[in-house]
Amino acid sequence: MKIGILTHQYISNYGAFLQAWALRQAIAELFPEDDVQIINYINLKHFIINAGGWFRFYRNKETLKEWLQKIKLPRTFAKARKRDMALSSRCFNARQINALGFDCIIVGSDEVWNYKDSKGNAELKFGIGLTCRNLIAYAPSVGKAASEEEPPQYVIDGIRKFKRISARDDLTEQLVERVTGTAPARVLDPTFLTQFPQADLRVSEKPYILFYYCEKLPEQILNQIFSYAKAHDLAVYGAGECDKRYSAITVNLTPFEWIEMFRNAEFVFTGTFHGVVFSILNQRQFKVYLTNESRIKKVTALLNEMGIDNRVIQPGFQFDLESMKSEIDYSSVQPTIEQKLQKSRQYLKEAIGAAEE
Repeated sequence: MKIGILTHQYISNYGAFLQAWALRQAIAELFPEDDVQIINYINLKHFIINAGGWFRFYRNKETLKEWLQKIKLPRTFAKARKRDMALSSRCFNARQINALGFDCIIVGSDEVWNYKDSKGNAELKFGIGLTCRNLIAYAPSVGKAASEEEPPQYVIDGIRKFKRISARDDLTEQLVERVTGTAPARVLDPTFLTQFPQADLRVSEKPYILFYYCEKLPEQILNQIFSYAKAHDLAVYGAGECDKRYSAITVNLTPFEWIEMFRNAEFVFTGTFHGVVFSILNQRQFKVYLTNESRIKKVTALLNEMGIDNRVIQPGFQFDLESMKSEIDYSSVQPTIEQKLQKSRQYLKEAIGAAEE
């Protein structure tokens, strides 16, 4: 059987790349005899806006040297997609996807169902225009689209086309239940489903604190963290991001090098969903500072599922690595992950298996 995955693989974003890679890898492991491809669909508007964003120069945060490394990222991602992803031929619309003759199409993960996203929304990710009879949704997210609002008609019509639907967060689950009358299966983000290869990355001989888009963190808290790091001989890095105060430039990373930054960090500060996911996957201690509405909802739902409390940075926060080294007891988190992992793999096995019958 020929299986296609329809997602946001085309943008230069670590979470988008890794969830697409992981979903394809997990399905290939479950169905080794099948041809599993990531559909190389490109939403040009989304692609251009995303790529262009990396060329912005933030005078207060970046040096020219950092910016020159940052603008290489779209090319770094393009090479990684070509090297590491099993991509179909390039497509720009539903007609071209239909011509590839997939027997089963899995839509997900990421915010592929965020119909309020003016950049990345595409009706075909709700199945509109697709002739494949076996449409499956794996862990799509609606982002910040509120479940109590009336969605566009194409969203309703599209969701009802799917034979199997799962969700990874509360708002998506609520929307699907409202449209179909049935609660979808609850599954993990694809990045939990498989193992990632290690990358050869050496950034420092000494321990380090890692930041990944902990945006708008109050300056007094940032200053305290950097002062603590200096006093305790800790390096401070950004995972694919820039800041003049970081110990070295670590912005132009491949996706697997980016994971390596999490594997070796002493502590992580992040404001994103996948920053939290890869902190958990690598059993790192972490804190979150959330300002984006969509991220607040997604990260909160994930932390609640995992039973991980008190991760949000509160006013007056004081960083102390020694006292925070064991705040998260991963021995109690791991059984939860294993249980949900089994359910997630079983969902894929049953949903795709039914398409093969």
